[in-house]
Amino acid sequence: MLKASMLVGALGAPALLRAQPRGQITLRMWTLLSGGDGARMRALVEAFNASQGGVRVVSTTLKWGEPFYTKLITSAVVGEGPDVATVHLSRLPNLAGGGVLRPIVPAELAAAGLEGGDYFPRQWEKSRYAGAHYAIPLDLHPLVLYYNKSLAHQAGLLDEAGRLKPIVGYQALTDAFRAVKERSGKAGLAMESGQGSYAIWRLWVSLLAQRKAPLIANGHFAYGRAGVEELAKVSAWFTRGYGPVGLDYPASTSQFMGGGAGFMINGVWEVPELVRTTEAGTLGFEYGIVPFPRLYQDASVWTDSHAFAIPANEGRPMPPEKVRAVLAFMAWVSRHSLGWAEGGHVPAYRPVAESPEARALMPNAMYAQAAQNVVYDPDGWYMGAAGPVEAMASKFMPGALSGQLTPAEAMDMFEQEALRLLRKKPPRY
Repeated sequence: MLKASMLVGALGAPALLRAQPRGQITLRMWTLLSGGDGARMRALVEAFNASQGGVRVVSTTLKWGEPFYTKLITSAVVGEGPDVATVHLSRLPNLAGGGVLRPIVPAELAAAGLEGGDYFPRQWEKSRYAGAHYAIPLDLHPLVLYYNKSLAHQAGLLDEAGRLKPIVGYQALTDAFRAVKERSGKAGLAMESGQGSYAIWRLWVSLLAQRKAPLIANGHFAYGRAGVEELAKVSAWFTRGYGPVGLDYPASTSQFMGGGAGFMINGVWEVPELVRTTEAGTLGFEYGIVPFPRLYQDASVWTDSHAFAIPANEGRPMPPEKVRAVLAFMAWVSRHSLGWAEGGHVPAYRPVAESPEARALMPNAMYAQAAQNVVYDPDGWYMGAAGPVEAMASKFMPGALSGQLTPAEAMDMFEQEALRLLRKKPPRY
């Protein structure tokens, strides 16, 4: 926990951030956060800057995904990267292992009041690589199941309190999609399914985890028949007409938010838009959210986490006073992450996540239990958000959803291309 002696002022600005004799420290931050996430991060940066006079963070937003990571990698290895960056924890093996990030030593963490016990263990451990600490986790953002209460009611899927009846098992979820389609004439499911879609990978990883089928073992794909079977089961939702085929991300969210689908499988990051349109009176229906259902042995569900990290910037070591300023900023954001939770995310900082205010936050409370069952992509330099394997999955797996490929064909094509990555040595940039 942050020591009280480090805090000053109503906003709790660390004492080390008081105006410095040598002038204000400016920190350059690169972020891939856009939309609602971007707006909330800008608000946090502005509030931090206003809370003290010693440090000013200047944030630049870059294009999400591989463009961001490519620029971060190439800039950091030539000493031209930012002072701090937002990254996904799923990319840490690639970034830390490749020499892109600077390790944060225990003494630096302690000086900033950053203690592992203040963060959820799973996220704190994911912030480490090869025995060293490389990031400060900000959140976790799992897949969840959104539902339109009006359409679910027509399909007989709500209880007397107007909540979704428990859905357990693949067949029960399939029946729910079919019931909405047959009784309302609207789509049962809205999910990104077009070429380049990452949604199928996230869902597929969830289902393998629920079946306890390992994805990768000893440098090989280890899921066996389960991989084809789960892709086939998801594909059936689309080939049977329960969900529209080929939707890109904006079209899939518009399908649900326009009242055209009973359910949506998506990440918690769509919560802000549902809240906004509900408050504005433009949504047109009442919605609910539940953790992704248990279809097999448990309710495991894919997640990822945003985190702050320090680029290595080869040849341009960060001065100690700037390191202290960077970590103080990270600590400040952790302590003030309730506003970040309003973006749908589950804060990784336990004093905030377990506070009465966070526990009462709606609609987050509807799916809070999902945080207990999260799984990440397997560790590997080729894994993670917009990483090479995920990109290959987005290239081939959607073909099975549209019926252009059989599930076996899609998996075979994916494996042939992705196996080359598994056999390569991890890059050192």
